[in-house]
Amino acid sequence: MIRWPEVRLCGPDATYPPRMPTSELTLQAVADWVRTANAVTVLTGAGISTDSGIPDFRGPQGLWTQNPAAARMFSIDTYIADRSVRVESWRARVGNPAFSARPNRSHQALVDLERGGRLHAIVTQNIDELHQRAGSAPSRVLELHGSIWRAVCLQCGRRRPMADVLDRVEQGDEDPMCTDCGGLLKSDTISFGQPLDRDVLRAAVAAAEQCEVFLALGTSLQVQPASRLCDVAQESGARLVVLNAEPTPYDDRADAVLRQPLAEALPAIVPA
Repeated sequence: MIRWPEVRLCGPDATYPPRMPTSELTLQAVADWVRTANAVTVLTGAGISTDSGIPDFRGPQGLWTQNPAAARMFSIDTYIADRSVRVESWRARVGNPAFSARPNRSHQALVDLERGGRLHAIVTQNIDELHQRAGSAPSRVLELHGSIWRAVCLQCGRRRPMADVLDRVEQGDEDPMCTDCGGLLKSDTISFGQPLDRDVLRAAVAAAEQCEVFLALGTSLQVQPASRLCDVAQESGARLVVLNAEPTPYDDRADAVLRQPLAEALPAIVPA
């Protein structure tokens, strides 16, 4: 088992040379694996939500691809130290498409997988809560990076609905502070340099260890520790399936690599 004595979200600077997949199998082959599995664990990244109108980060139209400077808003040290970054972050949240997004066919396919009794857990890097809104049981969704629907005080730790804080921003409060202690507020999401919730990570590792098929969906697999769950799953005997539009560092070790659009491929591999 892989152990992480101190786990923090790694930055977006890591680069990997493109690799051609060494094992590309048909959708039918992967569908057979899923159909015969008793436990399927899924890791989802930003790519599963792009069909809902939420841009990803590293894709051709990704947030950081189009605007590399935007990455600074995702560093906890920069957020704390630079008021202008906080102001920019709050302004961006007001118009964030995640608040109006609706689940798409890929989210619904995972609901179908759960209803069929094969879904063990969804481990998500996303912060949009679209899995729960599609109908996935909240108890089966492990949010590695938190949720944009909540705000948290970095000083006292109190959480509150994000809508309450955004109301203040829209009324002219550019850098809202905690009304209880005066501390800095931010979205209840994990920024680069912040520690992950140990309980959530522990549950994610257990989900990877206990599955027979591990589906990595719409994720570049460049962010740790989420990407290392692929290693945990394979070391525990699971088949690893990567379904992503762009190459990932795990393509050459996956049991299957699929390049089809996620909203088309995922419903095809989930038993009806």
